[in-house]
Amino acid sequence: MFRFLRSMSRTVHEEVHHDDQAHEEDKIGDGGACMSLTVWRKSLLMSCNGFTVIDSNGNLVYRVDNYRGRRPQEVTLMDGTGKPILTMRRRKALRLVDSWLVYEGEATSTDHCGTGKSLKMPVCSLRKHVNILHANRNVLAYASLGTSDRRYSYVIEGSYAHRSCKVFDEQSRRVMAEIKRKEAIKGGVSFGLEVFLLVVQPGFDRGLAMALVLLLDQMFS
Repeated sequence: MFRFLRSMSRTVHEEVHHDDQAHEEDKIGDGGACMSLTVWRKSLLMSCNGFTVIDSNGNLVYRVDNYRGRRPQEVTLMDGTGKPILTMRRRKALRLVDSWLVYEGEATSTDHCGTGKSLKMPVCSLRKHVNILHANRNVLAYASLGTSDRRYSYVIEGSYAHRSCKVFDEQSRRVMAEIKRKEAIKGGVSFGLEVFLLVVQPGFDRGLAMALVLLLDQMFS
């Protein structure tokens, strides 16, 4: 199965490279090239829900293997070897809006009583946008560095259900990352919604970009 994914990834990225040559918007002003990751909404483990993420060389860079069903309270993003990169935890406080905290590595450690205890400060938080009184219906969520819900750093707009959304820097309005549909290869099989592209601009952490994908999936799937 993984050999098939690697082969498909190379085909995908060959087309992306061709598209990048034709569309200069996939470059930023300093001339740096963006990074494209192929995302499969499927775990490599048969008994799990999750994600498999491949780079342009066909290497496994991220994976998510979720044993806790489709609405877990915690999701862990791992690298290709299974090492935790980021842990996302749903806020348990009574809130009307779905909200998550993102921790670096493993968010918890077991103490001498066998109780999981948070040892780290969140590096990011994500809050789902709720349309009230004709607010901007194109906004999906707000991401903040740290835990603040009042001052956000990034705004996510578009439609995750259609795999078409962008992460904007709140101040500059520059696109930092983008989720794109992968169109079917001519004469080939359609990718549908389960295989799509995550395009990350230079200067934006690709692990954080993937974490935002995972949280959008929790909020809008």
